[in-house]
Amino acid sequence: MRPPGTVLVTGGTGTLGRALVAGLRARGESPRVLSRTHGAGLTTADLGTGAGLDAALDGVDTVFHLATSNRDDLDISRALLDAARAQARPPHLVYVSIVGVEQIPLPYYRGKLAVERAIEGSGLPFAILRATQFHPFIERLFSAQRALPVLLAPDFSAQPIAVDEVAGRLIGLADAGTLGRAADIGGPEVLSLHQLALAYRAARGGRRPVARVALPGATARAYRAGHNLVPGPPFGRQRFGEYLASRFGIHGA
Repeated sequence: MRPPGTVLVTGGTGTLGRALVAGLRARGESPRVLSRTHGAGLTTADLGTGAGLDAALDGVDTVFHLATSNRDDLDISRALLDAARAQARPPHLVYVSIVGVEQIPLPYYRGKLAVERAIEGSGLPFAILRATQFHPFIERLFSAQRALPVLLAPDFSAQPIAVDEVAGRLIGLADAGTLGRAADIGGPEVLSLHQLALAYRAARGGRRPVARVALPGATARAYRAGHNLVPGPPFGRQRFGEYLASRFGIHGA
């Protein structure tokens, strides 16, 4: 385990960030949670402008960079990298990315890949972890269709993973002082979106038909080719059905 030190978490109020902050606090750490807003337990700074970053990073040994703009993450990462380099003792940066960012031509993925490249060229000690989609993301794919008469399932597969497991792996990388890109991680099962939609429908007690959809374009082809999946033994343990059972209070699932 890494020696006790000051930790900064960007994106600490997001889905993954909350799990990571909870994991750190559960073992007695008091991470600084970066936010543009003021509030209890928050360290105020702006990744977009760089305002407040020098103070936020002062004395920090480890930065978990989880913040995302949902547009171009490079824009909100440059100031962080500059401020981290300017510290008397630059921190170890741990960054979370997504499996398939090199092969899947989504603009958001290209932004993630650009951040990876910027981190690699920053001169900072770093670890990069790529993970598959989180269980809540897969759930939202279907919950967003609540007004449709059918539940649409694109014709490719996914390997969802528990948020807590990704958070735990990131903490483990920091503890070990891992440098460079770590092995990609994914959930314990690869299922078609059709299978995942059926599981979601069952958990919600729905009756809508589930329709497979063949999506056109390069992005869909990359997903069908499995570039969003992690080959080899799985890292994650919680299955999507188990997540749904916990999420919706299903007993005996």
